[in-house]
Amino acid sequence: MKLVFKGIVILVVLGLIGLTGFAYLGDLSPEQKSVSQPVVLDGQ
Repeated sequence: MKLVFKGIVILVVLGLIGLTGFAYLGDLSPEQKSVSQPVVLDGQ
């Protein structure tokens, strides 16, 4: 039982380290560009 608990603790710690590294190093921001499109209005 002690071995199972130790394994779970190690997996949780490694998961937290991986999540922290991804939060600092992962760049998920979208690419931004300007879009200009003419609009035709149906006015009289």
